[in-house]
Amino acid sequence: MNCITSDFTQDVIKIIKNIPSGKVLTYGRIAKLSGNPQAARQVSWLLHSSTKKYNLPWHRVINSQGKISMKSIDDREYQKHLLEKEGIVFRDNYKIDLKKFLWEIDSIEHL
Repeated sequence: MNCITSDFTQDVIKIIKNIPSGKVLTYGRIAKLSGNPQAARQVSWLLHSSTKKYNLPWHRVINSQGKISMKSIDDREYQKHLLEKEGIVFRDNYKIDLKKFLWEIDSIEHL
């Protein structure tokens, strides 16, 4: 990352890169871990704009209700497929049990 990338942006990218296979994080949890609990939408924007550049596992980021947030049905189905390949089970069509599949991370100190 270059020097004009903010600490928040660097932290968001670092967290997303480190989400383990078979686990998910929410936009809000990533924002909080990155130091700005109110920036879930900014996390979404960074994920959208930086996934290709940083090779991010974008499919492991979901909303706070444990649901896939993609707008189109094709995109939702693709994300669901990628998560199922990692062993994630859906309760409803696009909803994940966060108690089971949320990545339990309290700090980004050791990433």
